[in-house]
Amino acid sequence: MKTILVTGAAGFIGFHVSQALLNQGHRVVGVDNLSDYYDVNLKQARIDQLSPDPKFTFHRLDLADRAATAALFKQGQFDRVIHLAAQPGVRYSIDHPHAYVDSNLVAFVNIVEGCRHYPVEHFVYASSSSVYGANKDLPFATDQNVDHPVSLYAATKKANELMAYTYSHLYGIPTTGLRFFTVYGPWGRPDMAMFKFTKAILEGQPLQVYNHGNMMRDFTYIDDIVDGVVRIADHIPQGEAGLVANNPPYKLYNIGNNRPVSLLKFIETLEAALGIEADKHFLPMQPGDVPATYADITALTQAVGFQPRTAIEVGIPRFVDWYRAYYGVSSENVTPLHSANRVLPKRVTTRINQETVASA
Repeated sequence: MKTILVTGAAGFIGFHVSQALLNQGHRVVGVDNLSDYYDVNLKQARIDQLSPDPKFTFHRLDLADRAATAALFKQGQFDRVIHLAAQPGVRYSIDHPHAYVDSNLVAFVNIVEGCRHYPVEHFVYASSSSVYGANKDLPFATDQNVDHPVSLYAATKKANELMAYTYSHLYGIPTTGLRFFTVYGPWGRPDMAMFKFTKAILEGQPLQVYNHGNMMRDFTYIDDIVDGVVRIADHIPQGEAGLVANNPPYKLYNIGNNRPVSLLKFIETLEAALGIEADKHFLPMQPGDVPATYADITALTQAVGFQPRTAIEVGIPRFVDWYRAYYGVSSENVTPLHSANRVLPKRVTTRINQETVASA
């Protein structure tokens, strides 16, 4: 049994990771500031799911508070740290930059300083596929240049990777960064496409489909993500510390589905799960967005046997079932949109590595 600190435990991925670790018999100390970036009631409901387990302890804490974070580490005696707390969202970072500095930079330094002064076996942290920016060389691989982020959010995640490398190099802290690709599933985030589209369709509202639907995403189901995170937490990198060391205990992996899906295919599968046709409004690309994400997961597969298994035809209905249950929305409560009101998309084609993926 390990004592594991999970930051962002009230968040989407943090909640599921905490649940998996508890099921494995570990003690989990969950931390979250319960920010109002999205529905705090949903965050609290996730914590309420974890709290009955006597192996779970929760602290409401702002990790940007240096003294409070130091006290947490002094008291906690953690074996491992899985740092998933962050200010998410690409578009939100355009208008709220200071939220990202506090949550993604200041808090990250406070956490890694805690790992330095109260040594842990392994520090695992969340990076993002957003670091690849406008890179057009698909699939994205961790050896590609990521020096041209197109959002502040992406820049903070690249900064996290650099800071982790420095602490591994100077102090020998084993660190592993995970570049998450688009994650969806039950208990998901209301600011993400899966959640927003489901809500809009059930309420008879039009979908805002950016870049006129010409988007590809490496949609990854939450259970597959959690499997990868838990596996990598047990896979502690080896290396040396010090100014002359050239192999610090530092690793960086992509974690995604490795099977990108067109946005229109994603919407069609959601329509089938709901039994309702969506009214789509096609809009230009939004600032900070990228047209396609596609993860090369070879390194993670070789390291820990990671192999995502959940297709969207399975994952999306699971999300819909959860959404209906959580919000009390039955199929009898909704009225399908009349087909005459449906905006049919033009044929959309996206090229990935010289292979054409089309949706009608």
